[in-house]
Amino acid sequence: MKVTVWNEYRHEKLDEAVAKVYPKGIHGQIESFLKESGFNVKTATLDEPEHGLTEAVLAETDVLVWWGHIAHNEVADEVVNRVHEHVLKGMGLVVLHSAHMSKIFMKLMGTSCDLKWREAEEKERIWVVNPSHPIADGIGEYIELEKEEMYGEHFDVPTPDELIFVGWYEGGNVFRSGLTYRRGNGKIFYFQPGHETYPTYYNKDIQQVIINGIDWCRSSKRAYPAYGNSQALEEIRNGQQPV
Repeated sequence: MKVTVWNEYRHEKLDEAVAKVYPKGIHGQIESFLKESGFNVKTATLDEPEHGLTEAVLAETDVLVWWGHIAHNEVADEVVNRVHEHVLKGMGLVVLHSAHMSKIFMKLMGTSCDLKWREAEEKERIWVVNPSHPIADGIGEYIELEKEEMYGEHFDVPTPDELIFVGWYEGGNVFRSGLTYRRGNGKIFYFQPGHETYPTYYNKDIQQVIINGIDWCRSSKRAYPAYGNSQALEEIRNGQQPV
């Protein structure tokens, strides 16, 4: 399976604290554990031509992993529309952390995708609420993170097809932290953990969830449906001449 990991790659260049946690970029860390799991992985970043998401790259991508935060508005609408079309035609999409406000996720959801947030270095406990779901395979009752940015309800997204994880924070907030959707032929998995100043993507359970999410989102081999005017399959007796 071919996976493309996209990261805006700005925090790591601008903030020494982030660069210390992710010296090869967030995309580099995600790429490393995905390759160890046997995926065929390439990366793409915002400042590359066409943000690294050319038609040729997307045509060869089974699942796209997306991380963004401070540069959502710099993503060209042309590229967003291209990604959107590929999702509808079957490419999987894994949306991580602050990419809830990315143009592509908002376009697919049709809502503001807004939420409450707080940076207080507080503990998060991510509870598995759908233990039979394949994205939860290999995970115990919960994942505990010593420090994570708080994301809190209300999360302005459509009611998900499936709710897999619910996060609880030391400060008292809760959040729907693992959600799945289907759009056209494509599958989408949103997973909340991953603030840039914390080593979240080194956590083995978090890695396993992302790996499972990619497996679940793998591109559909089903042909995209044909739309528009349709010829009759059987003779229509006593009907009008079809247009």
